[in-house]
Amino acid sequence: MVIFIPFCLYFFFYRHYRLLEEVRNMLESKFQSRLIKDVKSLFPGCIVTKSDCNYIQGIPDLLILYGSKWATLECKQSLRAKKQPNQSYYVDRMNEMSFSRFICPENKEQVLEELSLYFAN
Repeated sequence: MVIFIPFCLYFFFYRHYRLLEEVRNMLESKFQSRLIKDVKSLFPGCIVTKSDCNYIQGIPDLLILYGSKWATLECKQSLRAKKQPNQSYYVDRMNEMSFSRFICPENKEQVLEELSLYFAN
């Protein structure tokens, strides 16, 4: 009985943790889908592509091509969301080359405003 209870607790919390991860991923995915629609309406004629996270770990999620300029956005569920290895490196590096930001629901308006200014210049 003593061994059974800790195992049940472990199983319960493990399943609960996995469900939370799935919900988080779903929320980030919905945010990303909505963001793509917003970017396409803000910048008519732009091309938005999604990166393959299995190709180079840390490359930002979205590449936006608009006119002769480009930008990348790394989507996060929230400002406090954990960053994966190399994400900060690639966002900083691509920001030196062009425009790159972490974006989440809390800072979405600010980032899109900065992106508008960048594409306008």
